[in-house]
Amino acid sequence: MLNKYLINTIYSLFINIIPFLIFGFLLGKKNPKISKYIARPLIRFGIPLSVMGLLLKEGIDINLIKSAFLAFSVIGSLITLINIIPIFKKRIPNYTLQLAGLIGNTSFLGIPIALALLPSKTINFTIGFDLGTTLFAWIFGPFFLQEKSNSNNIPNIKGLLNALINSPASRGIIGVLIAYLFQIDEILGNYLWIPARIVIALAIIIVGTRLGIITNQKGRILDLNEEIKFSILLKLFILPFIIFLICKSLNFNFYQSSAVILQAGTPTAISTILMAEAYGVKQQIASKILFTSTLISLITIPLLKIFMNLFI
Repeated sequence: MLNKYLINTIYSLFINIIPFLIFGFLLGKKNPKISKYIARPLIRFGIPLSVMGLLLKEGIDINLIKSAFLAFSVIGSLITLINIIPIFKKRIPNYTLQLAGLIGNTSFLGIPIALALLPSKTINFTIGFDLGTTLFAWIFGPFFLQEKSNSNNIPNIKGLLNALINSPASRGIIGVLIAYLFQIDEILGNYLWIPARIVIALAIIIVGTRLGIITNQKGRILDLNEEIKFSILLKLFILPFIIFLICKSLNFNFYQSSAVILQAGTPTAISTILMAEAYGVKQQIASKILFTSTLISLITIPLLKIFMNLFI
């Protein structure tokens, strides 16, 4: 039975994820600028349309809000604990490491992985977790990473609202609500389902191109210090286990638990590199964690799926 779970999981990942990842990797190594041309329209238009297509197919329900709140509150609580408890702060001392250990690639890899391994009825939990993670990353990430000044120590309301409105997941949900308002949800759902899957494939390619670009950089990408190792351990093992315990305590069913645990177990998000580069803060560390956690996740995601089948 265990071998069957493993084979099915690896097969699903290979068919739906790995070919696009490899293609993107080769593309990124050959033409590093290609990622920029694909990523911008993808984030601005593609991901919101993809979220719309997925949600219109299944419909929005309270599970999306529950999952978003779960992701946002858990990440916020953990980053607070890390910074107030000395033993944790010593292991993961700066915000780049902390964000890399808590913010997963839920949009570009998490949703495709969930679609490959779980039934479509879990999509609200999957997208909700992505929404909560994305909002936390883009609301608080820039404020954590930017240089401290008297005017920038505390997030301003305008900045928070801009991050909320400009999140690709938020835009997709706003689009769904507009479709409901004008009663065109069924028509749009039918038309957007196929484009949504194409956008997801492009998102995986973007992850691959980013990995290819990283390998072109100078320096030993796999030369990891203890702090980086702890950040990767937090991202791929500790965070999913914490979410597992919370799911147990909240009596989530198998599919609800599987959706959020898989999202929690995704590798480090591309957004951590984008923010590190934007603010000139430890870009090399962010690159190493993204690259290494993505490679390791090709092993840990199937193991996580087996763990869920056995213990949930």
